[in-house]
Amino acid sequence: MIVNTKKDFIQFVQELRGDSANWENKDTHSFIEALGRYTEDIQNYYDNTDQNVNSENASWKVFADILKGASIYE
Repeated sequence: MIVNTKKDFIQFVQELRGDSANWENKDTHSFIEALGRYTEDIQNYYDNTDQNVNSENASWKVFADILKGASIYE
């Protein structure tokens, strides 16, 4: 899903919540820990996938990517 607006982000969060059975980090502690680590590493994700995104510029897309990444980040 492409997330550009607040409305997109809300829909993304609803879909992410519905997919929680597939999360690596199912409990709150693990998820918050992964959220912090993934936030630190997200620029590497963008660089490695050739996305022209600067994670220093917060956006609905960056927030969505961080949440999605934290759900599976080990």
